[in-house]
Amino acid sequence: MLSYPATIPLSSRTLHHLADRIRAHRQQRRSRWRRLNPGRQALLVLAHLRNGDTYTHLAAGFEIGVATARRYVQEATTLISATAKDLNTAMRRIRLLAYAILDGTLIPIDRVADQEPYYSGKHRRHGVNVQVIADAAGRLVGASATLPGATHDLTAARAHGIIDALTSSNVMTFADKGYQGAHGSVRTPFERRRFRPKLSRRQKAVNRAHAKIRARGERTIATLKTWKILVKLRCCPRRATTTVQAILVLHRVEADRYAR
Repeated sequence: MLSYPATIPLSSRTLHHLADRIRAHRQQRRSRWRRLNPGRQALLVLAHLRNGDTYTHLAAGFEIGVATARRYVQEATTLISATAKDLNTAMRRIRLLAYAILDGTLIPIDRVADQEPYYSGKHRRHGVNVQVIADAAGRLVGASATLPGATHDLTAARAHGIIDALTSSNVMTFADKGYQGAHGSVRTPFERRRFRPKLSRRQKAVNRAHAKIRARGERTIATLKTWKILVKLRCCPRRATTTVQAILVLHRVEADRYAR
């Protein structure tokens, strides 16, 4: 098999952060010998998450077995995802925002045996639903655990307690039409109905302003998906939450030079 050098568009800060976590984990478990040292394992994991390299490609590039590559990735993602912030911790930052942006996205997956819950009629493909919260500048604040792709965005937000948390904190939140009926502090655009076939000029102006704000949330999701593994997950859907939470931690380290 031919091989060639490749780059990972991440800073060494992220690599060192992940390598330190792996090193501490090995010391805690008193692991004596591994095929790769903590730095090389961290590099392998980042190549998988950021570049979307498959286990087969990673095994060939790092001269290890495919099973070893898979085990290294799963070990590191489980380790780093355990440090992800929960909703209560994220709300401490959200309460300080001028407003928040809530949006949902579908992360495609391969077909599974029980595929009906994972098929999204809106996107016409199988996947898992993730709720994303962004700030006024379009920066990623938090991401929820995954739910089957057939789950409606509003249902998912309620299941994770996001709507109640935003409302109880009185944080004005902008969301799309998929969150109609959320009430509380969630603001959605005006929608044409049977008794309101046409929107007034004022309502159209409000919708345009609303769309400009929500566009920042769309950019946040696009930024999140620069981690190429999220273009299409090829792991078990039950591991999707672990992968997303691990990326959330690494993304924060990469974006914030003072993150710990």
